Amino acid sequence: MSSSREIARSLTVDAIGDGQRLDLIVAAATDLSRTQSATLIATGMITVDGKAQKAGYRPTASQQIAITIPAPRGIDIVGESLPISVVFEDEHLLVVDKAAGMVVHPAPGNWTGTLVHALVGRGGELSSEGGDERAGIVHRLDKETSGLLIVAKTDRAHRLLSAALAARRIDRRYAALTWGHLREDRVTVEGRIGRDPNNRHRMALVPSGKPARTDVDRLARFDGGDLLRCTLHSGRTHQIRVHLSSIGHPVMGDDTYGGGGGRRVTGLGPGRHALHAASLRFAHPISSGWMAFRSPLPADLDVAVRAVAGAHQPPADANLLDLYGFYPDVADDQLPRRTESADG
Repeated sequence: MSSSREIARSLTVDAIGDGQRLDLIVAAATDLSRTQSATLIATGMITVDGKAQKAGYRPTASQQIAITIPAPRGIDIVGESLPISVVFEDEHLLVVDKAAGMVVHPAPGNWTGTLVHALVGRGGELSSEGGDERAGIVHRLDKETSGLLIVAKTDRAHRLLSAALAARRIDRRYAALTWGHLREDRVTVEGRIGRDPNNRHRMALVPSGKPARTDVDRLARFDGGDLLRCTLHSGRTHQIRVHLSSIGHPVMGDDTYGGGGGRRVTGLGPGRHALHAASLRFAHPISSGWMAFRSPLPADLDVAVRAVAGAHQPPADANLLDLYGFYPDVADDQLPRRTESADG
């Protein structure tokens, strides 16, 4: 299996991007690095108001940038027999409870052993909307994050689910164990997220990034940190991790965004941070029936929470997310919350 889809998009320079270098604007608006952006600019694949420019060109507000990203050279996707947890399946979609450590789709450094390889290996139909390398993938989780995600089996289901995701009609909630203590029990973090211009492996709060909002609710306050419920209102790469780090409360175990020291407290192993996609709610794309899925904390995160709880130990047999009220009533979403501006 291989992919040959060229990606074309356009954007209008806004007041925040006004006067920034073209390569930085493109990198912040895409998944490209600054070097990759500069290469496309140099080869005429990116234009401003229909004209080729140099990477250092500084567009002004309201100018139109046209971006054409050539299709990557296809790779063969060979199915692999890998264990995955499927919590729901019908002829239109699957819901998978992904284990930490598994990459969702092939990418540099992870050309095998991904969720896509496992899905192909188990057989059955998968949508082709994202190309062969992302067969069926509607949304992603980071390698180090565990929990629930949707896989489309048909192109129609994929298109409808993607539209629902863009319209924020898919409710995704994550449990996070973080350093320090929030100033309020209910906080909204807002800040534009884009590629870190100094490190392409990180995301950062940058003026030209995409708007992002995360609602955060404290479920428990322990001596060394908080157990939080994070609700996405957008789906930027590393969004929760970047937002929590920006307000001084990185996810424990997150080496990339300042929480790596949490391993000493939680006992989490390398390549694992304390973030779990525990709740997923959406309307079925074909029947429109409401669907809701819950995933309890994996064993390593259960141990981590109990380690941080210290003297405030929960019962040994307790489901911690139930115990701490992770799964809210709909009315809870209407309660007031503090807004933390994290714009860079």
